[in-house]
Amino acid sequence: MAGPRHDPADYRPRDVVPVRRALVSVSDKTGLLDLARALADAGVEIVSTGSTAASIRDAGFAVTDVASVTGFPESLDGRVKTLHPAVHAGLLADLRLATHEAQLAGLGIAPFELVVVNLYPFVETVASGAQGDDVVEQIDIGGPAMVRASAKNFANVAIVVSPMSYPAIIDALGAGGTTLDQRRDLAARAFAHTADYDRAVATWFSEETLTTEDLPAHLTIRAERMSTLRYGENSHQRAAIYTRAGGHGIAQATQLQGKEMSYNNFVDADAALRAAFDMVLPAVAIIKHANPCGIAVTAANALDPIASAHLRAHACDPVSAFGGVIAANRTVTLKMAENLRDIFTEVIVAPDFEPEALELFKLKKNLRVLRLPTDWRQEPMDVRLVSGGLLLQDADRFPADIDSVWKNWQLITGEMPTHDELQNLVFAWKAGRAVKSNAIVLAKDSATVGIGMGQVNRVDSCRLAVERAGDRAAGSVAASDAFFPFSDGPQVLIDAGVKVIVQPGGSVRDDETIELARERGVTMFFTGERHFFH
Repeated sequence: MAGPRHDPADYRPRDVVPVRRALVSVSDKTGLLDLARALADAGVEIVSTGSTAASIRDAGFAVTDVASVTGFPESLDGRVKTLHPAVHAGLLADLRLATHEAQLAGLGIAPFELVVVNLYPFVETVASGAQGDDVVEQIDIGGPAMVRASAKNFANVAIVVSPMSYPAIIDALGAGGTTLDQRRDLAARAFAHTADYDRAVATWFSEETLTTEDLPAHLTIRAERMSTLRYGENSHQRAAIYTRAGGHGIAQATQLQGKEMSYNNFVDADAALRAAFDMVLPAVAIIKHANPCGIAVTAANALDPIASAHLRAHACDPVSAFGGVIAANRTVTLKMAENLRDIFTEVIVAPDFEPEALELFKLKKNLRVLRLPTDWRQEPMDVRLVSGGLLLQDADRFPADIDSVWKNWQLITGEMPTHDELQNLVFAWKAGRAVKSNAIVLAKDSATVGIGMGQVNRVDSCRLAVERAGDRAAGSVAASDAFFPFSDGPQVLIDAGVKVIVQPGGSVRDDETIELARERGVTMFFTGERHFFH
């Protein structure tokens, strides 16, 4: 039910609010005593609860127990402490209104100008592995009620939910009080804090009631703006990058040098990581416009495996690699940096860099160099916004063991390849997952030699892959991310000299494709699964 409406003329202006009375109740005691000292020095009455009051009193500062304010003892093992009109009237009274001031005086209740509250450690309790009632007892009720009441009344009350805000509050005490702009900013932080807390509680309840096959009935994504970008995909679009609590991806990478990352840089860098880290061996992926123009693992017995992988990936399409984004799944060495000396590159991202490599990169001042967080890993779920909602799915991942990738494949035509040949075929199959559909990958010795991507029909992707490969198509293997609807695509590949094809199978015209492969002496595998990437 909406509150009463007041005429705008009823409100008395109020900017700087001196702090005379503060309510302090925190589970995180970081910086508490410094704040209590500043409050005491400023002559502020401190009202507090439980262990917070004990900590302040033990440090030698005067403190009023909340029970003295409410006239009611803490009860039910501390579940009921501050849920009382004597507290909440002091939080919610809008002293810009003479009527509120009069009512508060009539009730004999003093207002609060500062509230310092942080909530029970619910997230930390869940993370510790606690279960059942141990978790339930860490669901804060009175804390969020005080935070929300104070934030609503930001015109009169400063609400602090993090020790990081204590220095600014201490400064405000010395300056005569908090300003309206400061209180509004603190209120925004407070509502974000309670929203995040409620999300964590709701997520826990949802997960407790789900089976392992279920997806959550409610999905809330909480992210903080890390920085505003110059623009989005195009110069007329606004853009920013946000980070999620507990995130461990490209958004958490440390930029070691170079120009500011752009929207497109982040998109391409994430796509490059997806491609490079699908590989178990040292690997490099080069990305342009979210598509690979080269992926490779190290050559056998290479003296510098990651430098070898880069040279082989670059050789796939040197023209398209100009201005590309590079990801390596191993530490970037000086030798790899030397390979890049004369190649224009927008971004390079890797788990780490040799110091000598970083020194060489300094000569390329515009090159953006990103180091992944130490806990980097690929996300378990994919989320995509659509108009009016979002889509959620399990992330498409391969097993780490390269041999287990092909163990369930079905040999349809031809002879079983050697183990080395199978590894090359698995490489092509995995590389195809990083290519926008319709995806065709040609590979030799676990390096791409031709990539057809993003076409609206599969035969055009085959033609593009063959055109990019040129003479290298002869003797290569081919991987298709989905089945061939007709035999015309395989015909293009086989005519170019492809000797082995891997594809999901499942077309109503599979018999035509199988017959073509058999007639031309081509080995073909069906995987039984596809790897679309839209």
